[in-house]
Amino acid sequence: MKLKHFILLFLSLCLFFSCKENKVSQTTIKQDILVDLSKLNNEIEKFINLADHNKSQKEILEQFKKSRLAYKKTEWAIEYFIPETARFMNGPALDEMELEENRSFEPHGFQVMEELIYPEYGIENKENLIRELNIFKSNIKQVQSTFEVITISNNYVLDAVQQNVYRIIALGITGFDSPVLQSSIPETSQSLIEIPVIFEKINSNSKILADLKKLTLKAQKYCVDNNNFNAFNRVFFITEYLNPISKKIKFFQQQENIKIVTKNSPLKPSIATLFDKDAFDVNGFVLSKDYNFTADKATLGEKLFYDKSLSKNNDRSCASCHHPEKAFTDGLKTNLSLTGINLARNTPTLTYASLQNAQFWDMRQLDLEKQSIDVIQNKDEMHGSMESIHAKILLDQDYIKLFQKAFPKTTKPEAWQIQNAIASYVRSLNSFDSRFDLYMRGEKNALNNEEIEGMNLFMGKAKCATCHFTPLFNGTVPPNYSKTEHEVIGTPAEANGKKLSPDSGRYLYNKMPQLIGAFKTPTVRNIAITAPYMHNGVFKTLEEVVDFYNKGGGKGLGYEVENQTLPFDELKLNKKEEKALVAFMKTLTDKRYQ
Repeated sequence: MKLKHFILLFLSLCLFFSCKENKVSQTTIKQDILVDLSKLNNEIEKFINLADHNKSQKEILEQFKKSRLAYKKTEWAIEYFIPETARFMNGPALDEMELEENRSFEPHGFQVMEELIYPEYGIENKENLIRELNIFKSNIKQVQSTFEVITISNNYVLDAVQQNVYRIIALGITGFDSPVLQSSIPETSQSLIEIPVIFEKINSNSKILADLKKLTLKAQKYCVDNNNFNAFNRVFFITEYLNPISKKIKFFQQQENIKIVTKNSPLKPSIATLFDKDAFDVNGFVLSKDYNFTADKATLGEKLFYDKSLSKNNDRSCASCHHPEKAFTDGLKTNLSLTGINLARNTPTLTYASLQNAQFWDMRQLDLEKQSIDVIQNKDEMHGSMESIHAKILLDQDYIKLFQKAFPKTTKPEAWQIQNAIASYVRSLNSFDSRFDLYMRGEKNALNNEEIEGMNLFMGKAKCATCHFTPLFNGTVPPNYSKTEHEVIGTPAEANGKKLSPDSGRYLYNKMPQLIGAFKTPTVRNIAITAPYMHNGVFKTLEEVVDFYNKGGGKGLGYEVENQTLPFDELKLNKKEEKALVAFMKTLTDKRYQ
């Protein structure tokens, strides 16, 4: 009888857990998102209650962390499907600007709350904190309403999950969204939880699912065991866990015959990892399909790039200021005018310029086509005329043949095609074959220990990667890589000087106080070849640049920079760390310059 009772009990338990498992599996991905949003809302309500009852900073801080962890569980969906609202839930604590309409919006969300409660929380911040929490609740409601009515298909789910892995690499583990508290590593663990759960909803019998679960659990355990922000080995974490997870996601997609999401984006949806050689599409920033890159356009553009007849006096070409051997810079502190006078700004590299949606230091042009005509017609640079250049080309049979090959649909060269051809040549200057790239693709001997330490510093303690985003290392924001940012860092007029640079940057074209001294965040790729540095060429060496940032930029040096976006507290890098940081940046040099 005892054995019979045991068997009955065992079968009952099996039936119970089987029913329970079936019940879980019957919920959809969308239903799970809504449940997680309700849990997030509950955490925010608890947060409001604690603040309203004047609880201690310790209790306030713990609830903040719980709330952020609840958000991280839903982040993959909110950021992907409702990015406009996500910006005001967990975006930077900086004004959101609409430059076309010359207006700005104050920031809201977790990063604003973080600054209100840490490192000190005083009762004087109570009203603002509760206000932020109520705004956050409203945003949750808006997100819930949106998810209740939209359809979420598997191909968009997979794309969202894959983008979230890229978000973890480029934003999560760098501390981008936890700049003060530096709680990024535990939050990364939470962000990974949903991956196998989501894939189980799509196909619980998939052979890949078991591997994905193991990888995810190992990655989470690594975060738990190594939760010190500054000591966290990001290089190991990416290469051993995040890249393999990313590959498994792509393999799962192929095995399940789930279609790739078609979209016009600089980041190709077909890639297996963020570090694939062909991960980025230079057509992501073109005006229309007519402007798409082709090798024939680049060949024509190269000829135009070196043609001095584009200038008024036939004595200067694009290559006069962008020397190929210097990664298309000129090695001067600032550019020289046609008459030999020093201009205000340093000549930036053209390598990887095509993977930004803003050109020039002040970001006054949005694409490479407008950039080329701006330079050609500038009286101090080339003082040319597009009408004159067009007329010359129409009389040149060699050019006509090249134009007909590059633009087969037109019978004779058109003015816009001149700009497009030059821009296409610039779009051909992205190699993605540095020692860093090789290492991230599995060549373990490509970097030495000091360089690996430098990368970990770049993406962690030194905070470089919170502005120079991996793997472009410029200001084009992941994981969509569709918007390029500026920063106000307080660059001095002279090295070791006591005056701030008088150049007002973006403010020249958009009269908003937040933009005084704002400049585009350039790429750090090929930086070993492109000295001197900053918009005014003030620093001759990378060591000087690192020292400037280590001291907190202009404000850290004592300059009056009220709108500085760069954190102005000292990084507290020691000499060994500064040296490692420089060593890493030198690994970003393309093969042709090594």
